[in-house]
Amino acid sequence: MTDGPDFSLADVAREGLIEPSGAEPASHDGTGRVDLAFTIHSLTEGGAEAPPTQRGVRVPPGVTVFDAASWNGIAIDSTCGGHGTCHKCKIRVEGGQVPITRHDVRTFSSEQIAAGWRLGCLVQATRDLTVEVPPLTTRPKAATVGIGRQVILRPALQKRYVELEEATLADQRTDLVRLTDAIEDLELTADLHVLRRLSTVLREADFKVTAVIVDEDLIDVEPGDTTAARYAIAFDLGTTTVVGTLLDVGTGTPLAVTSMLNKQQPFGGDVISRISATMMDKDTLGRLQQAAGATLAELAGQVCREAGIDPAQVYEVAIAGNATMTALALGIDPEPLGVAPFVMSSAQPPSVLASELGLTLHPRARAFFFPALGAYVGGDIVAGMLATGMDRDKRTRLFIDVGTNCEIVLSDGDTILSTAAPAGPAFEGGAIRCGMRAADGAIEVIKLDPNALGEEPAVTLGVIGDVEPRGLCGSGLVDAVAELVRVGLLDSSGRLVPDESAKEIAPALADRMAKVGEERVFLLHRPTPQTEPAECVYLSQRDVRELQFAKAAISTGWTLLLEQLGLEHRDIQQVLLAGSFGSYLSPASAVRIGLVPKLPVLRIVAAGNVAGEGAKMALLSVRERAGAQALLEEVAYVELSDRPDFNDKFVEQLSF
Repeated sequence: MTDGPDFSLADVAREGLIEPSGAEPASHDGTGRVDLAFTIHSLTEGGAEAPPTQRGVRVPPGVTVFDAASWNGIAIDSTCGGHGTCHKCKIRVEGGQVPITRHDVRTFSSEQIAAGWRLGCLVQATRDLTVEVPPLTTRPKAATVGIGRQVILRPALQKRYVELEEATLADQRTDLVRLTDAIEDLELTADLHVLRRLSTVLREADFKVTAVIVDEDLIDVEPGDTTAARYAIAFDLGTTTVVGTLLDVGTGTPLAVTSMLNKQQPFGGDVISRISATMMDKDTLGRLQQAAGATLAELAGQVCREAGIDPAQVYEVAIAGNATMTALALGIDPEPLGVAPFVMSSAQPPSVLASELGLTLHPRARAFFFPALGAYVGGDIVAGMLATGMDRDKRTRLFIDVGTNCEIVLSDGDTILSTAAPAGPAFEGGAIRCGMRAADGAIEVIKLDPNALGEEPAVTLGVIGDVEPRGLCGSGLVDAVAELVRVGLLDSSGRLVPDESAKEIAPALADRMAKVGEERVFLLHRPTPQTEPAECVYLSQRDVRELQFAKAAISTGWTLLLEQLGLEHRDIQQVLLAGSFGSYLSPASAVRIGLVPKLPVLRIVAAGNVAGEGAKMALLSVRERAGAQALLEEVAYVELSDRPDFNDKFVEQLSF
């Protein structure tokens, strides 16, 4: 290797950050956050300029404007992904001076530089800035994920096409050295699979080959130029439902997505049932592992067929699941997770070959599992925090993944706390008289009019599939209780009011108060006036109690976290409702029953399948993957069952 110029590595750690003489970067101590005010210009489909939008974000000092925008879903032109080489990420910084780089000088005129135009990937946010973003002219080399975040494409999976010189008597380097010398920016290691193929592939391909690399592991050598075929699959390994997304990691584009019920369902609908099954029969662990593998394999096959992709061109998978699902997929005994003191075998599952999980993809495809914070705050929540940027925002934010086991994360911008609350099966439709999962025929939205007259409907139902109602799913349950509280047919203790009171409070709804056996119910759907109450879709007094206990557990969880950080309800600036249930939950209903803090509904955001989004991010960016690992150090877990005041708080939260 020849001697190069004398320079400091710190000066060129990121290409383009060498300042012209006389330009001093702004200094900062690395603490706190800086405010960036973005004015974003865009074009309509017809090419006309649309009204600009305003966005304010807070980021750690030293982050580039390009990265700050990408983290928060603000698209800035780029084809190099923020490396400083394409000269397309043009922005205008208003007011004050920012350093001028040599790339800025080559990109802009002196008048433009004086007006504040800079390349966004080279402007470090060391203080508050006001930034103008022009309309996009090219597709950014970034993938939009989560609730608007963008990920800079820096995948662990790479392909490098090389044309090598053939060996001669004067050049007797080994085939492996010949290949690795051609890829000098990486310290490649090769396993036996590669060595068995290497010599044959090189000679059959006339020494024109593509090296397939994951991190710095050379996992294959393919004949010719196959750099365009780089695929990976992101899995959200849920207790009930598993979702698979096929990605082109070269562009960050999802090519196909599908979901199916977890094949572990026959062993129980929740993690405790499945843990118990392994404790009662030692052979059950193997069967549960096979069921998890079969689920993942079937989904992988479906997404590859849908996209017309050869499964052998899928080189990596990422899996986000709770601690129990991860343990079962890997064949690790889950019993310690189900009994006090609830201990995991490891917070960071090992990277394994996808074939070891039962997946038929590339023979050396790798499987990455997300790390877990605790036995009941697992990799799916770490993936969700990654997708929603819980560690990158100065705002006070509350993250709630509502389910049988409800995971809660609270951040005040500096400290992040997490906990888990045993909500029970009510939100999944379990333990509810007419409960069902969110499938065709499930009531998901309910509106009550206590004073409806004539032809006006007193009860308006939203039913999945627009078919005859068959039952009540979780979001419908919350809506039903919230509406009954709103109109006064449920008192603050959760008791259905007497029939006499119902006639006075809500005359149009009083005839829907009935009994099934000795239990009082409210009829949500009665096919005919003659239909017996037991044959109707109804909400029972017991259903209300189930929801009360579930919402009390959740609200106790976030209340205790707020107290630990010295915060009040009004201090929360955003609530993120995660998971499939959270996506369909009415924010107003959640506030009305006390499931979330009493806040303006615009502060409550449906975050969607953030676990799956986090898995996609891990495949698209090594930086994001490292961020998931860093969360283990940044997030403190709070064990609710260890709190002496838990029971008192729980009782306080029972009322509506």
